[in-house]
This record gives sequence, C-alpha cells and structure tokens, in this order.
Amino acid sequence: MAIAFAGAWVWWQPEPKARGTEVNALWARHQWVGEPHTDAEYRALAALLQENRITDVFFHAGPFEADGTVPASKYRYAKRLVAAVHKYAPGVHAQAYLGQIRTVEGKGVIDLDVPAVREQVLKTDAAFLDLGFDGIHYDFEPIYPDDRAFLALLDGTRELTRSRGRLLSVALEQPTLFDAAQSVYKALLPRTGPWHYPPRPTDDFLRKVARRVDQVAIMTYDVSLPTRSLAGWHFARHTRHTLELIGDQVTVFVGVPTYRPKMDWAENLTVALRGVRRGIDELKRPPKRPYGVGVYADWTTGPAEWARYRATWLPPATEKVGPRETRPTTY
Repeated sequence: MAIAFAGAWVWWQPEPKARGTEVNALWARHQWVGEPHTDAEYRALAALLQENRITDVFFHAGPFEADGTVPASKYRYAKRLVAAVHKYAPGVHAQAYLGQIRTVEGKGVIDLDVPAVREQVLKTDAAFLDLGFDGIHYDFEPIYPDDRAFLALLDGTRELTRSRGRLLSVALEQPTLFDAAQSVYKALLPRTGPWHYPPRPTDDFLRKVARRVDQVAIMTYDVSLPTRSLAGWHFARHTRHTLELIGDQVTVFVGVPTYRPKMDWAENLTVALRGVRRGIDELKRPPKRPYGVGVYADWTTGPAEWARYRATWLPPATEKVGPRETRPTTY
C-alpha cells in the first residue's frame, strides 16, 4: 500500500503539458426553466458561458414522472430561456436535461423496460425540442451494461433528434476499471442495497452507447480516494481510457466537480482539471471528435471556482484547441 501511495505521488508531480479545450459543458439548475428571470439575468448567464467557453448547457428540465411525462408547470419558462441563450450566447447548445431513477428489482421510479413508457419519453422529448432546445441530455440512473431497454430508448431518441438536426447526449457513470470484475459482481451481488452490483459501463457497453449518441458525459466525480495524487490518477485514467475508446466516435465531456465532496482535501476542481490534463498528455494522439470537461454544477460554482477553471483549463484566447461541436445536420 505504501508503495502504491508513493508511486502515485511521484507520478503526480510533473506539471501537465496539455491545454484545455474550447468544447465544454455545464450542468445547470432547474430554476432556469422553472422560474422567471430578468433580461439582465439572461445576459449575465450568456456572458458567463461565453467567458468560460461553455458550448453545451444541460438545463435540468425534469425529472420524468413514472409514465414518462414531465408536467408543463415544471418548465413554464423554458421557451423564454432558450430564446435568451440563442440571442445572447449564439452557438451555445441549450439542452434539456432529463432523467429519473431507473426501476431495478422493483425499486426506483421509471421502468424503461415498458415500451409504452419509452414511447411517452420520446413524446416528452419532442415537446422540449418544440420549445427550441438544441438537444436532449439523458441522466437515468442506475444503468447497467446489460440494459437493452436503455439502448432501445437511445435508438428511438436518436431518430427523433437527428430528424430535427438536434443533439443527443447522455451522462454515464465512470467506466469500470476492470470489465471482468462486472461479471463477478453480477453473480455475487444484488442490484440494490448497501452492498450492490455497481452500475459501471463496460467498454463494450460504452461503445454501444457512443454509436447511438452525439455526446457522452462521464460522471467522473465522487471518487472517495484519500490523496490528491490518487484522485488525480483517477481523473487521468478515465480521461485517457474514455477518449481512446470512443473519442473518435463521439464528443466526450469528462465530469469535474465544483461542489465539496466527502474528501474535498483530495478531490476538488483543481485536482480534477490537473488529472484530466495528465490524461490528455498520455494519449498517443488526440481523438478525432471534440472533447472537453463537464462542470458539475452551475449551482455550486462561484466566481473563485470559475477563475480557477479559466486559469488551469482554458487555452489562451488566441490559441484554438480542437474543433467545436456543431449540430449533427450532416449525419
């Protein structure tokens, strides 16, 4: 154990060479669609997005009800928000962030195994696209790597979004460290309870998801590791592995936290961004598709965190790093 800690510390010391990118995402609070805002507030939001080179915002617009609907009263100001983003921050994709607790072994809220529920989810998605949203961002949890219903939902949603020239993105848990371990967990552990089979995507499942969507956001945060070097290794490893695995197929956002996790002395925004940059350094070549970080979340990110993000992640204003994402109109 001491050797592992020492090795991680030595690995962590060199300053990363990689610069950040201009393709980045932000998870945003529900109040943007559920409560009224002034024109000045919309302008301030647009200025924040542009200053921090945020290209995609996942505005929380759900959650889904058990039948796949979202009451209109929950997003009564969504159309006004989307119009303001398009007016004051042109080029930024405002996506409807929708999800729910997936029913597993009788526990949860929404049962995606029921075809009628999936059909209603698609109808709800269409209603949000009618409001002007640039895409649909799913966050269903838990998702296990044998979840055929989830893949079927992605197939249907992709048909909907691409028919309208919009984006489909999905948030997933951090992938497995060892795919072989998943079969052991599945055989020995239940899917619910304190000691449960962890819902981690295997390489094969992640490839299947990537073939069906335009963007994948990996929820890399909440690592619960005791040192900064180990937490940094975690972010580096998932950055490198995910970009090598699907970075040529789909835009990847690596999730970084601005909230205070349980072990905030080890895991914080600075450590996460440094780890992501180390992971990029270790790539043999850059991926073919755009990539960046996903900031979680706007309601926990203050001026100090945004300043730290700009200083440690963004490239200089005159430096362009990688292509920017566009709507998938040419697919």
